[in-house]
Amino acid sequence: MTTLNSSKKNLIIILIIVFICLLILCIRLGWIQIVKGSEYSEKAVEQQTRDTPIEAERGMIYDTNGNELAVSVTCYTIWARPTDVKSGETKEEKNANIEKVAKTLSQTLELDYEDVKEQVTKEQSIVKIKKGVDKDTADKIREAKLSGIEIAEDTKRSYPLGAFASHTLGTVTDDNSGLSGLELQYNTYLSGVSGRWINYTDTSGNRLSYGKEKYYQAEDGYSIVTTIDQVIQHYTEKAIAQVQEKTSSKRVMAIVMNPKNGEILAMAQTPEFDLNDPKTPLDKEEQKKLEKMSDSEKVAYWNKMWRNSLISDVYEPGSTFKLLTTAIALEEGITDLDATFTCTGSVVVAGQTIHCWRSENPHGTQNLKQAVGNSCNPVFVKLATDIGIDKFYNYMATFGITGTTGIDFPGEGTAILQSKETAGPVGLATIGFGQGVALTPIQLITAVSAFGNEGKLMEPRLVKELKDSDGNTVEKFDEKVVRQVVSKETADEICDIMQFVVDEGGGGTAAVEGYKVGAKTGTAEKVKEDGSGYSGDTYSSCIAMAPMDDPQIAVLVIADSPEGVRYGSVTAAPGVQQILSDSLRYLNISPDEESQKEADKEKVEVPDVVGQQISEAIGILAGDSLSYDTDEDAAAESNFIVTKQYPAAGTKVKKGSKIYLYK
Repeated sequence: MTTLNSSKKNLIIILIIVFICLLILCIRLGWIQIVKGSEYSEKAVEQQTRDTPIEAERGMIYDTNGNELAVSVTCYTIWARPTDVKSGETKEEKNANIEKVAKTLSQTLELDYEDVKEQVTKEQSIVKIKKGVDKDTADKIREAKLSGIEIAEDTKRSYPLGAFASHTLGTVTDDNSGLSGLELQYNTYLSGVSGRWINYTDTSGNRLSYGKEKYYQAEDGYSIVTTIDQVIQHYTEKAIAQVQEKTSSKRVMAIVMNPKNGEILAMAQTPEFDLNDPKTPLDKEEQKKLEKMSDSEKVAYWNKMWRNSLISDVYEPGSTFKLLTTAIALEEGITDLDATFTCTGSVVVAGQTIHCWRSENPHGTQNLKQAVGNSCNPVFVKLATDIGIDKFYNYMATFGITGTTGIDFPGEGTAILQSKETAGPVGLATIGFGQGVALTPIQLITAVSAFGNEGKLMEPRLVKELKDSDGNTVEKFDEKVVRQVVSKETADEICDIMQFVVDEGGGGTAAVEGYKVGAKTGTAEKVKEDGSGYSGDTYSSCIAMAPMDDPQIAVLVIADSPEGVRYGSVTAAPGVQQILSDSLRYLNISPDEESQKEADKEKVEVPDVVGQQISEAIGILAGDSLSYDTDEDAAAESNFIVTKQYPAAGTKVKKGSKIYLYK
């Protein structure tokens, strides 16, 4: 009986234990299925799901004639699935897989071993190891048959012409997202929409019989057709490179615009950079400087290197601004082409004396055309004063100086203009001849181009249409008239004045034989970086249009801090002349018969007067029916030895042309 009772007791204890165990299992099962069910379900799906991104192909960038400026080329992206990389039956096997993957990838892709190892063991479903891998490298990784490593076909940005139009086209990030320039401005259109390929596999990568495969097709980005003309851009880059070499300027900038519709035909500045390697300066010395910089300093350096100063930065335009002052005065009836002015070398405004650049040898009596050609500051002080500060500032707004042009480019700058309340009579006077006001180059050429378009101000633009991957036009961006800034009569008079400046004034170095060219040069001292005054360096510039009976092209060239002779007529105007000469013929704009006959009729060879006393040089030039001009320093002396002349001896010029003599 005792044995039986003991057996029953043991059985009950066993049953209780079994019951408790079953209860624990049920609780555990309920915990897993109910409380943690969604979490484990997600993990199961994650392990079984292969979600491979499919990059959209970035749209191309074309010039106005359909030439490729930026394209997308096939490359490969290396992805890792850490769960599969860490797979294995034993700990040793798992570590061996990790070691093999990290070592192979680091060696093949030239990456740091520790960084790769950290990437492939992250607690993520998928990790990007490297983008932009070429086919040969991708094939080596395929042949290694690494666990958890996938290779997806991708695209990367390529610029067939390297540094061509670099500041305009801009750059992209490693992920093909716009970083600067047109790449940034039109990034939404260019990028497209990425796709995905989703399927379900077992731990060995074999597709499961259940589960639906999903494929989301990538939508390629739109291509943009710019207004840039590849040929004119090439002419422009060649011209500013030569100006840079001859003047030793810190940089040289240029814009070429169609004044009729606001299209930018070319835009360039030095130094350029290779778009295929945008973080490496082309200059070897600059590369060495960059290597020594901290990360934050490098970022600041790159942003400066990529910055399009023609749109984002301001400068004092100097005498080129006198065209606007003249236009306002003509439009308001304050002056006319027959009006005369007398320059005594200076003018007093509100008790302050403002000097003409030829204060020691004043211009004397001159008409309006001659005053513009001579860049006589007192004349423009008078015109600005007669206009009055309220009207003058209203016209600044009309010309777009107080706002932005609206060009389709990121980071457009705004002019620095004194307020009417603080400018006063002296401030207005100096603005009248182009100092005490700073504007962007795109603002100046846009405003002046209105004179070549019957007084109508156009909104400048760099892109004219979007195309899909099949080449069909998706959207066109039409030209836009902003407003009528002056009458057609005033615009024609300014064109007449600009042509006079080239034919008989100080802009002769911008002349193109056989064409009616109008121009205005300018030389303005640069403000110190701390704003405490003027530095002594200059912005030397020239703005021009041609042909003046029906302007088809406008050009602005700016030399920043040229060395030696700094006048715009000597530094920037020859660059303008070169761009105009090449571009007019390329655009099939025929020479003007009358101008060509006049040019061929009476030409003389410039004599060599270097080394002569100025008095002797003047006589020699007069004997060949040539006039002369000097800079401010030379004009202050009654006699000096000529050390340089422009144009050079032997150059054939029209009778009556000015030869610039420097001491």
